[in-house]
Amino acid sequence: MPPFASAASIFSSVNNTAADPSSNVVTLNVGGQIFQTTAQTLSVAGSGSLLSSFASSAYGSAASSIPFIDRDPELFACLLSLLRTGRLPSRAASAFDPDDLLAEARFYSLHPVLLSALSHPSLFDAFALRPSLLLPLPGRDSPSALAPAPAPAADSDVSLFVAHGGKVSSFDPSLRRRATALTPLPVVDSLLALGPLAAAGATDFPGLHLLDLRRTGSPVSHVLQWSPHQFAPASAVQAIGSSSDHLFCSYESCRRNANAILAYDLATLQPVTEIARREIYGAELDSAIPATKLQWVPGLNLLMAAGSHSGPSGLSGDIRLWDLRSAEAVWHGKEKADCFADITVSDSLSAMFKVGINSGEVLMADIRNLSSENPWTCIGSGSNLGTGKKEGSGCRIESYGRHVFCSRGADVEMWTEVLMGSLTTKIEDGLEGERVIKRNMMGGSKVAEGKKINLLGFGGNRMVVARKAEQCVEVWETSARV
Repeated sequence: MPPFASAASIFSSVNNTAADPSSNVVTLNVGGQIFQTTAQTLSVAGSGSLLSSFASSAYGSAASSIPFIDRDPELFACLLSLLRTGRLPSRAASAFDPDDLLAEARFYSLHPVLLSALSHPSLFDAFALRPSLLLPLPGRDSPSALAPAPAPAADSDVSLFVAHGGKVSSFDPSLRRRATALTPLPVVDSLLALGPLAAAGATDFPGLHLLDLRRTGSPVSHVLQWSPHQFAPASAVQAIGSSSDHLFCSYESCRRNANAILAYDLATLQPVTEIARREIYGAELDSAIPATKLQWVPGLNLLMAAGSHSGPSGLSGDIRLWDLRSAEAVWHGKEKADCFADITVSDSLSAMFKVGINSGEVLMADIRNLSSENPWTCIGSGSNLGTGKKEGSGCRIESYGRHVFCSRGADVEMWTEVLMGSLTTKIEDGLEGERVIKRNMMGGSKVAEGKKINLLGFGGNRMVVARKAEQCVEVWETSARV
């Protein structure tokens, strides 16, 4: 595509006199092709769009009063369809280069609408996920953290952040453009997408770093710190999470004897509240297990914080659901016999899911009923508990929509709720009742066959996978890329 010309030089009208203002039909001439639509459709473009000027007063069909826009009519037809239906026509994927479509959307200031449509979770079809492409990363470091953007912000085209060593790479929605920046962190262990910014932290380096990869020179725009005491050194980051209003960070002191979770206001980046502060006294190592996973549960307005620790008595874990308003934990679970290797919470399914590090089995707990001493129910097909093989070591589990995904070596299994109506069913996992969670094995990638998965991430219609000792990330998509 050629460089953008100004809207004033491309847009022209022989006669700006409008037709009957009561008419709702708008007629446009784009590149010699006549288009007719309604003012309501054009208003979807937003007040900042070139098309919005036509939404307030409709133009008639007289040739002398039809506005002319000197742009590609076929690309415009796709964008007009997006305004009408909220999604791109299927022909757009095969007919146009993604960069051309994004460039045209930027000219009309429609790229926020386009990016929102492309990244909307409703496009995600878990049963249609297929390996799509490999994204190579510069350098020799393997991916250490993934952060797909839930929806690219209006001022950002970033759809995926990937940390590899002390570097962070960002990819645009077409996954064709990459930008890489070197951070002050030796290795980025935690990563979160915040619109155009990425929040990054390291378990052995102080401070939560907010990175803007658009900056020249150092990408660090802010550094957020926490110390257990006034004169103590700043603490390292163990996990990052966010809600629509807050940024959450789990810190642990450099001496590993104190930790806390801070909630920051996303708009001002000022600390709002401190929760989960704990310190080690004497030999009570289990009294200060830092949270290594943070996940917001919007349906309950609760923050799930979970962490594990290997001590003299073996691996032990701690899971809490925190109410930010009271700064109190509304539920607390301790892990001993089969501590989780990884854990996630699904707001859509109203349940927590974990992988037992010893058994390797997936277990579920209904978060609407956590009053029992042991709320976990095994939804697998057996148990290796007590064998000492640690079948779940290295497994990753993540929820997205109404699905839960668990890595098994080089493969991924998907757990999905099956609606059985009023029938009471007993399935292979022994779970009785109307709620059935079914396992589906997903087809693997022949290119990466046998290579163990160590990271999973989800955003829009994509699943992003990182494999051990690989200098790339693998993208699975549910439809053709645009």
